[in-house]
Amino acid sequence: MLLQENTLDFQEENTVFADVIVPVAVPNLFTYRVPRDFAQHIRVGARVIVQFGKSKVVTAVIARLHHQPPQKYQAKYILELLDDAPLVTPQQIELFQWIADYYMCHVGEVLNVALPSGLKISSLSKVQFNPEFDRPELLTEREGVIIEELKKHQSLTYDELARFADVKNVYHLIKALVQKQAIIVFEEVKEKYTPKIIRKVRLNHFYEEAGYLTALLGELEKTPKQLEVILQYLRYVPVLRTPALNAKGLEKSTLTKAEISDSSLNTLLKNGILEQFDVIVSRFEEDVDFVEAPTPELSEAQKRAMTEIMQSFEEKDTVLLHGITGSGKTEVYINLIEQVLAGGSQVLYLLPEIALTTQIVVRLRKVFGDKMGIYHSKFSDNERVEVWKGVISGKFQFVIGVRSAVFLPFDNLGLIIVDEEHETSYKQFDPAPRYHARDVAVVIAHKQKAKVLLGSATPAIETYYNALTGRYGLVTMKQRFGNAQLPDIRLIDVKYARKNKEVKGDFSNMMLDAIRLNFEQKEQTILFQNRRGYSPYIQCDDCDTIVSCPNCDVSLTYHYREQELRCHYCGYHESMHRTCQACGSVKLRTRGYGTEKIEEELQLLFPEAKIARMDLDTTRTKTAFQTLINEVEKGAVDILVGTQMVSKGLDFEKVSLVCIFDADKMINFPDFRATEKAFQMLTQVAGRAGRRSIRGNVLIQTNNTKQPILQQIIESDYEGMYSQEIAEREAFRYPPFTRLIKIIVKHTEDATADKAAKDLGAKLVEKLSAARVLGPERPLVERVRNQFIYEIMIKLEKNLPLKAVKNYISEQIEAISVGKEYKGSSIVIDVDCG
Repeated sequence: MLLQENTLDFQEENTVFADVIVPVAVPNLFTYRVPRDFAQHIRVGARVIVQFGKSKVVTAVIARLHHQPPQKYQAKYILELLDDAPLVTPQQIELFQWIADYYMCHVGEVLNVALPSGLKISSLSKVQFNPEFDRPELLTEREGVIIEELKKHQSLTYDELARFADVKNVYHLIKALVQKQAIIVFEEVKEKYTPKIIRKVRLNHFYEEAGYLTALLGELEKTPKQLEVILQYLRYVPVLRTPALNAKGLEKSTLTKAEISDSSLNTLLKNGILEQFDVIVSRFEEDVDFVEAPTPELSEAQKRAMTEIMQSFEEKDTVLLHGITGSGKTEVYINLIEQVLAGGSQVLYLLPEIALTTQIVVRLRKVFGDKMGIYHSKFSDNERVEVWKGVISGKFQFVIGVRSAVFLPFDNLGLIIVDEEHETSYKQFDPAPRYHARDVAVVIAHKQKAKVLLGSATPAIETYYNALTGRYGLVTMKQRFGNAQLPDIRLIDVKYARKNKEVKGDFSNMMLDAIRLNFEQKEQTILFQNRRGYSPYIQCDDCDTIVSCPNCDVSLTYHYREQELRCHYCGYHESMHRTCQACGSVKLRTRGYGTEKIEEELQLLFPEAKIARMDLDTTRTKTAFQTLINEVEKGAVDILVGTQMVSKGLDFEKVSLVCIFDADKMINFPDFRATEKAFQMLTQVAGRAGRRSIRGNVLIQTNNTKQPILQQIIESDYEGMYSQEIAEREAFRYPPFTRLIKIIVKHTEDATADKAAKDLGAKLVEKLSAARVLGPERPLVERVRNQFIYEIMIKLEKNLPLKAVKNYISEQIEAISVGKEYKGSSIVIDVDCG
């Protein structure tokens, strides 16, 4: 029975209990006893602090309130109630459970990912004097100093204690004092979120009258430095002309930056002439340097698409907008968002990677201003908490964000837009839940009776299949906006060029000539290579040894600028070797090309050109991407070298040439989605060329110009690629005709991982059949972070009872996990693996 307000009975038999979601990987909710002080205030969705296990203190969320004590254990008390009003909605709790069930994980894992870090508590170790200690003769001189200091303070942190004791390592002192029972060590629990506070000053309202202010200025003539402070304040706040401004005051930092006397300012504060006060402000208020823009006017093609979308929404809850690159999908989105907001509903706009779509954010900010919240991982914990709370309070009716934005506390959604819906960035791979934000968005919309618009120039095969079979609506935009034309795409046969000695390094002369001509015409070039670093691997010319990661079965990538070898799987790094670690030879050679090496070689070939690089290494900070975008837009960059980052959401007026350095590695990757992904990536990159009145050019280097997919890219023949792929998917029983569940078995011992995977596979075959259970097999990378990996792939027909099958899979995994012979194994489940 859920408790209602003002109906609590504080008799012992009516003690209140709370089932809470703890943010750890355990199957069940845990029941805690609610202290009587909290009982009238506690609500479902509020955060509480609870002790979990012997010593762990965590932030949990109330999922249910009732009067039934747990049968199997003694309920502990909730330690603290953090919220007067719920910060997690009932819709979210229902969604968390759905995600846990569908993606075969625990609801606590979902909560751990969903809740921003700033809404979780942190603990800080502190020390206080033990009042029962009465043996000062046991203390050394330094310990005595510490005890005296602790007596002056309620408590001190370890760092504060180290400063007072004047030692770098204070832990041995703390240990000794604990053994002598002179101190008590405890964990102080506090919230991570702290509001942004600005310190302000204002003139005492007494001086808002002209006579009193004039008298004050006359009196201060004896102290010119204090007079200068008041005059400086009046320059910013004209008290006599607009007295209301004085109540708002002026940031204290504005005065202190004006080279006035700090002591004079403090004297004025002390004498009550100026008043000091603090104001809590939004961290987003400073981001108002945008120029307001009207809703964009739509072209005839965009109006037609808009009308068709609205008509489709009358019959379908989800609609696919299949618009080619540069067709103007964003303008359609903006008009739809305005309509939904005008109707009083909320809007969520999902992007695959917010840092890679900075230009879209800027455009939306100009139209929607501070009504729009932005939610992504490059924002601080505090900033994300402000967006979360802004959604609850109604401040943000419209949020643009990455995949984690699906967890925000919306309760009145009218529309969810999933832009570039085909992007793999929407799928979370680690940690659990391994959810797909596009699919979760469709579920949220169904639960809240909202609509979903999926947008892409190159839709996912499954999405296009759903549109063609009538599950989703379908609207197409086949023309580029305005006078823009699709780029002219040409193939360069690298094998032929090498044979005729028409290459420099791995650049064909044709590509270099095109870059040179583009530079001379003061146009910009993008060069795409989907490999960061300087060189994919280092090899010895004498013994052929390749420098590999000690933790993973992959080569170390060479990063020239840092003179470092790095593993892009586990993060291991070491200094560049001078000699071969196997044979001692000095003949170490870089093999292959990463973006860093291409940047260096282009700089040698085009010394006058300004060359920049856009990859994970150059855009790690919050502002790095925006800074680079601004440089390109201003024309300060002639050639931009980049990974897949350059393919997403960028719209540069002067980019007329796109060069794709190596298309073959993407096309020939061992993955059933390789053709689809290669088509999407290469089409998106090519779409960056010539997005205004000038027709762009695209050059693709390949060793095999006869590959069918390349012709489909040249002709923008998505339908041709889809027809070919869907026939193969049906023949070999891949999505959308089946569901895929990947089971990954890991262990530090290869033999244990192998046996656990084989035993699990055999158990699954018993009920599901060998036709549905493939493997176990070693993956492409067999060892990561010193764990050997085996994979089992399960193909399930769409008509099978999914819940029953998942329960069976879970039971078999649990049986393997508890087996002593497999101790130390970890088993990961990836539903709808991509």
